[in-house]
Amino acid sequence: MSTTIGTGYGILPSLTSNASAVHQQLDTLTEQVSTGLVAQTYAGLGSQAGLALDLNPQISALQAYQTNISQATGSMQVTQTAMTQIQQIASTFADDIPNLNNLNPSETDSIAAQANQALQQVADLLNTQDAGNYVFAGQDTGNPPVPSGDAILSSGFYTQINAAVASLSTNGASATAAATLAIASSNASGTSPFSTYLSQPAASISAPVVQTGEGGTVQTGLLASANSVAVSSGSSTTGSYMRDLMRALATLGSLSSSQVNDPNFAALVQDTGTSLTGVVSAMAVDVGVLGHTQSSLTSTQTQLSDMTTALTGQLSSVQDVDMASTLSQLTSVQTQLQASYRMITGENSLSLLNYLPAATA
Repeated sequence: MSTTIGTGYGILPSLTSNASAVHQQLDTLTEQVSTGLVAQTYAGLGSQAGLALDLNPQISALQAYQTNISQATGSMQVTQTAMTQIQQIASTFADDIPNLNNLNPSETDSIAAQANQALQQVADLLNTQDAGNYVFAGQDTGNPPVPSGDAILSSGFYTQINAAVASLSTNGASATAAATLAIASSNASGTSPFSTYLSQPAASISAPVVQTGEGGTVQTGLLASANSVAVSSGSSTTGSYMRDLMRALATLGSLSSSQVNDPNFAALVQDTGTSLTGVVSAMAVDVGVLGHTQSSLTSTQTQLSDMTTALTGQLSSVQDVDMASTLSQLTSVQTQLQASYRMITGENSLSLLNYLPAATA
């Protein structure tokens, strides 16, 4: 009967325990190589867990702010594009006003047709969408700012202005201008061309905002029925350049060749021209402010990106492994484990008989 060396002296248990520890280390390194992370849980980070717990929410918040700003600036660009076309319409008719009093009757009808077409175009532009949201709708982005849209010429807004202009010779220029001004200023259902949300006093509606940081927001849009920053002034304004523009186009679109020789014609045209001049000026202010805000948000987004990069670097130093070093350790541990297995196998084959001198005959 042979006696195995080590069994009585605890060598095999020691070898087995060592192999188990090396195998566990191998599992850890294999997982790190597979995931690129020091550990799958915060507990596995040891003393660095607190830093990781602090940095991850900060990075997530910064990324969310950047995403919000990106969406907002995209919407602002869509708004700017629409406003460029609306500004062109306003400027074109403001420039044409001085010539209206010198037109013959047929030319007046042509201008009226062009004004009606422009009014429809403005209504459509105010219903511009970006990613399914109406950019001029304020906080009510799910509903069109001008529900009538292409049917603006049959809306209560237009038909009421048309009726007022048709009574020009009876009521006179001042009364007609006052009537169209009241119609354009009205938020009453059936008169206002705007949605229910936008058919409120300017103080009750607001443009969309974007969160740029903890507790910080910035207004990012324009409203179809109210000014954002600009102040519309003058003797013939509703206080909203968009309402004034639509009123002017509806007024011009309601003029007819039969009114050219009416003594009130020139005065009404002059009032419309004054209003359009104010429209062009006020509109330029809001467009300029929107552009400045868009530029500012782009700068803020860059700053947030830089902060995110810096914090991500700190987080990476805590939770990401050095892949080159980890692969080197993995190779070393694999070799160590193989050696442990060989020692265990060799220990089982050892016997005192191998070390006793051979018996003599």
